[in-house]
Amino acid sequence: MNVRVLGCSGAISTGPDAADDPGGTTALLVDDDILIDAGTGVAVLTDDELARIDHVFLTHSHLDHIAYLPLMIDAVGDARRWPLTVHASRATLDILQAHIFNNLIWPDFTRIPSPDAPGVRFEALETGERVMLNGRTVMALPARHTVPAVGFAVCGETACLAFSGDTTTNPEFWAAVCALPGLRHVIVETAFPDAQIALAHAAHHYCPRLIADDVRGVELKAELLISHLKPPHGAQILEELRAALPGVSLRALRSGEVLSL
Repeated sequence: MNVRVLGCSGAISTGPDAADDPGGTTALLVDDDILIDAGTGVAVLTDDELARIDHVFLTHSHLDHIAYLPLMIDAVGDARRWPLTVHASRATLDILQAHIFNNLIWPDFTRIPSPDAPGVRFEALETGERVMLNGRTVMALPARHTVPAVGFAVCGETACLAFSGDTTTNPEFWAAVCALPGLRHVIVETAFPDAQIALAHAAHHYCPRLIADDVRGVELKAELLISHLKPPHGAQILEELRAALPGVSLRALRSGEVLSL
């Protein structure tokens, strides 16, 4: 199982320092048929690649994580033989139905081309629940954000990857992650430097001090990969994380890299 990082930046603009990722916002492609979030990173995919995606798992409804979902449904609908399945919490699906697929912002592809053969179907997935897809398991993990949110664990036969989605202080996430067998990578957002901790609290994101408070005392044997860095603070955030978490293997996640499980 391979996880291709299509986008992992905290914004569409990029800052001057090398730690700011030049790619788009959050989107992870698992093999060629599963998408975790649908941010602007999806733009790197060809039409053929888009048409091979059968399942999209959304952490939450914010635009930097769903921006390309409506567009990709429209772009390759004629090339698909069955609806694209979107998995998310019921609360997130309700938000999408009310505010995106409402025939005002975007056509309601849950009912067109027809109610019997729609372009997309919604499937609720709550924290702790899982979906089995051809030998791979995707499980919803706890997250704490300003809107209903989850993280995800993606597991193959021998290894797992965990992704926090957007979250703030969240001991339940770390407890769930440490219980995963064969955990190899943990992707965690850290949007702000410690100087902006008040903003991190208000926006329900991590900063180095908050993530360090959660990780201390946790037996984490996996590589810690940092995503959602807000330009132009990437280098500063990573420096503060390394100082706060000595001995923890961590680095910035990069758009375009492939993680093998």
